[in-house]
Amino acid sequence: MLNKNEIIQTAKQVLHTEAKGIKSIISTINENFVKAVELILTTKGRVIVTGIGKPGYIAHKLSATLMSTGTPSFYLHPAEAIHGDLGSITKDDIIIAISNSGETSEIVNILPTIKLIGAPLISICGNASSTLAQFASCHLNAQVKQEACPHNLAPTTSTTVQLALGDALAITIMQAKGFTDKDFAFYHPGGNLGKIRLKTVKNLVKMQNRKAFITSEKNIYNAIFVMTDSGIGAVGVIDKNNILLGIITDGDIRRQLKVYPDLLNKNVKEIMITNPTTINENQYVSEAILVMEHHKPRPITVLPVIDDKNHFLGMMHITDIHH
Repeated sequence: MLNKNEIIQTAKQVLHTEAKGIKSIISTINENFVKAVELILTTKGRVIVTGIGKPGYIAHKLSATLMSTGTPSFYLHPAEAIHGDLGSITKDDIIIAISNSGETSEIVNILPTIKLIGAPLISICGNASSTLAQFASCHLNAQVKQEACPHNLAPTTSTTVQLALGDALAITIMQAKGFTDKDFAFYHPGGNLGKIRLKTVKNLVKMQNRKAFITSEKNIYNAIFVMTDSGIGAVGVIDKNNILLGIITDGDIRRQLKVYPDLLNKNVKEIMITNPTTINENQYVSEAILVMEHHKPRPITVLPVIDDKNHFLGMMHITDIHH
């Protein structure tokens, strides 16, 4: 039985060994990785990921990550493939095979058929001289010096490295495709991200009820009260027809106090931001977030929401997506 200190030391040693394994493969990312990415980006079919045992779980995860980031993919069990499921592969598909030794019999047995079908093969394995690596159109090095298992037997560091390489591949492909958070939400409609970011701005404003506004004949003193009640540090300035004329933020008020000692009595039109950045009610929340994050010269946290005729509907705040 391990004592408290031995438990802590063992856990730290496992993490250190696995982290060292990931660091060791960073320098191996080269033209082969570029080729793998290009093969996947240009394939007309699906990315079929295969592996068995512990690497099989990594294959499942890589396939799931690819699917959730916009790349059609599925997991193929190599033992089932031998007994008929190879019929699911076409020449337009691409195969990613994961194996530490590169000599896993179930995978090696399906390699000739994959070649006859004409589907390109990417190998992720720890032995560049193995049957799998030599058979592959492109080999990604997942070699590790030491498993975290004290007997150097249980797949630990090797599967961690395979997982990390798979993530690197999937995220690079995602970025190469220009996959956005809106796309991510589209493929995750059941999650909170999808529920919020795929809403239209109009729906979010209605849900949050942030109708922080003041009419143009009011003064800064009145604006501060409305701003405080809204809890978002900004207020829209409208005319008698509910047309948005501008906005005032708490930052604007603080800055103007240095210039005008009698600021509280000034009309809101004197210091409001005219032609503010806005968002149309029919745009998605994900689009509004991008507008706020990429605003120049600095990101903003509040957006006035308007309709097609510039009528003011309310305010969207960045925190609304975390409700």
